[in-house]
Order: sequence, then structure tokens, then C-alpha cells
Amino acid sequence: MSTHINNDAKFAKTVLMPGDPLRAKYIAENFLVDYKEVTSVRGILGFTGHTKAGKEISVMASGMGIPSIGIYSYELYAFYGVENIIRIGTCGGYQKECHVGDVIISTSASSSSNFAYQFDLKGGVLSPCSDFGLILKAYNNANTMGIKVHVGPIFSSDVFYDVDPNYYKKYADMGILGVEMESYGLFLNAMRLHKKALCILTVSDTFVNKDEKELTQKERQEKLNSMFELAMTMAE
Repeated sequence: MSTHINNDAKFAKTVLMPGDPLRAKYIAENFLVDYKEVTSVRGILGFTGHTKAGKEISVMASGMGIPSIGIYSYELYAFYGVENIIRIGTCGGYQKECHVGDVIISTSASSSSNFAYQFDLKGGVLSPCSDFGLILKAYNNANTMGIKVHVGPIFSSDVFYDVDPNYYKKYADMGILGVEMESYGLFLNAMRLHKKALCILTVSDTFVNKDEKELTQKERQEKLNSMFELAMTMAE
């Protein structure tokens, strides 16, 4: 069935996907009840349990980058009966209104990645989007919970240390809210397999608000609770 996930793993229909395995472990320990570790192949931890409201949900790490989430999201969708994958991660803010600590709900992901070339679209460019139903549910739940969110497009980059420090401006000028490294691959897999995907991000640093201090390594692992609490409401 899979060389990357425990073949006997049981997943809920909705899987939350942080990048960091330790972040997945933190979420399971602090936000799930009656949970079990279901996979640890290659150090990528996955857990299935219930929210405090009693709904079944899973959380599993994706690793870093489009190729990594491309593997794990495909296998979850294709081999384990998963219907919804919600990436929960951090991003760099591209707009002045997106402050460190703010939450972004993505509508779509642009990228310079070659991931979509496999589909041989004869020069066409796919613009993968989040599922509208998941966007609406997350937005309404955030408003009910009093969590301020920004809703809009993001950029998925293959490069963390770009040789051109001003490259981001091209995308910021087009209204892109922030940059991360995974969602483009996730959204394309969801399109390919006719499944549903969403990305919810916390702004961990900013390209434009230079006076704001970026989140520390520990805060990136543990201090994202508003986003995690919102993600829990997405369980079916």
C-alpha cells in the first residue's frame, strides 16, 4: 500500500498536516483525546483520535516542501480513505495588514514549482485552489471563535534562501498574502484525486513590517494555538 506510511494506519476522513513531526505530536498531546500514534515511518509522526467535542480527526506531519507533502498527501488520499487534508503551518507575510501571529486562510496557491508539469498540460498553467466549502467553514468558525483571519492567495516556494532578496515583491504586488512551501502540491493532489484541501497559516515572520519580531523556533512548534483550535473545528 505505502512505503512512507504504516500500512496498518487508521486515519479519520479529515487529516491536519503540519510540516514538523514534533508539531504533530504537540497537537495530539494537547488538542486530541483518546488518540493513538498510527505511523512513525521515516520519523513522520501521525496520530488519530478525537477532538474534545468528540469528533474523529487525525494529524500527521508532511515534512518540508512540495515534494514531501506531495508524497504524503497523495498516499493519504489514494490509499487510506482520507477525504480532507488541511495543512496547518507558518508563513512569511507579504502584506502590511498580515502581522506576525495573524492567521491566514488560503484561497489558492501560486508557485514557480515544476510539480504540475507531470500533468502535461501543453503549456497550460494550473491554479489550484482550496475547497470552497472548507474555506467557508473555517472562515465562519474563526468569526464565531473571535479569531481574526485574512483570506486570500498564497505563494508556495521551492526556495527558502533566495539569491534575490527582493523576489517576493513581484508576488506581493499581485496581492499574494504570504509565502510557504507546501500547499501548491497538496492542492494539486486534491484536484487530481477529486478530494478536498485547505491551508490555514500563522504568520511567523514578515517581509514588510520590519519592526515586528519573528516567532522563535519554540514558538513555531508550540505557540500557534489559535490556528490549532480553529483546525480542530474542521473535524466532521
